[in-house]
Amino acid sequence: MTTKKNQFPKGWDEHRVRKVIDHYESQTEAEALSEDEAAWKKRTKTFIEVPVKLLPQIRKLLARTAL
Repeated sequence: MTTKKNQFPKGWDEHRVRKVIDHYESQTEAEALSEDEAAWKKRTKTFIEVPVKLLPQIRKLLARTAL
């Protein structure tokens, strides 16, 4: 049996990933809602709706053109 080594994006490691997971798993419902609402109000980011079946292709495209 071969084991696959986890691969993290540049600048990320297991500690950082666990920290993010802990943040979201420890949030109350009210805290999560507040965070979501704040994200919609930011003028430095945008949200788009795309069909789920296109998401893998969009992620690949973004990975190729990442800043």
